[in-house]
Amino acid sequence: MFIEIKNAKKQYGTGDAAVFALAGVDLSLEKGKIYVILGPSGSGKSTLLNMVGGLDSLDSGDLIVDGRNIAGASKKELLRYRHEDVGFVFQFYNLIPDLNVEENIQVVSEVSEDPLDLDEVLNALEIEQYRKRFPKELSGGQQQRAAIGRAMIKNPKLLLCDELTGALDTKSSYAVLEFVEKINDLYGTTIIIITHNEAIADMADCVIRFRDGKVESKIDNENKRHAADLDL
Repeated sequence: MFIEIKNAKKQYGTGDAAVFALAGVDLSLEKGKIYVILGPSGSGKSTLLNMVGGLDSLDSGDLIVDGRNIAGASKKELLRYRHEDVGFVFQFYNLIPDLNVEENIQVVSEVSEDPLDLDEVLNALEIEQYRKRFPKELSGGQQQRAAIGRAMIKNPKLLLCDELTGALDTKSSYAVLEFVEKINDLYGTTIIIITHNEAIADMADCVIRFRDGKVESKIDNENKRHAADLDL
């Protein structure tokens, strides 16, 4: 199993104000699949994503990624893990405004030991023609594709997407989801998408639902649809 999460717990606050963002989560994820995690705000799905991405640490439990238990990793080890193994795509792009598309992507490639070819990534995401444009000169969908390129250039094992279509119109959402699907097909990247949009679940290999800090259900999708065929 590529990712194994065992009795994972994360608490915020103390005493009567204590909230368990993760209340003993057990979850196993296979390599090379697309996972969509659904759940209401405060259900624990974003906390889980942050833990898997090495942005935060569990209070207790195990989080094993590709044979490495990152739950007990030092800050230095977590930094290396984030640099080498994880690509993040956020709702609000986080592109550097004073750098063009090419430069935004190259900044990340420089920290990778085995980056993908820049031209290959630009062509895969169909943004080669925008490589010299600055973020303010791009549409929301183009900016999000550039953000995906920035996450993918370092050739990560994991692509973590937090509400990646939340700030996009329908047309741009289709385009971005199609490119995420393409990344999975081309590179076999394991992809986890956190979203409130139920329709996106149809493109997943497996759909996971969170509630009150726990896994409510985990269901393999036997009727997986292409991103272009979703009812967004």
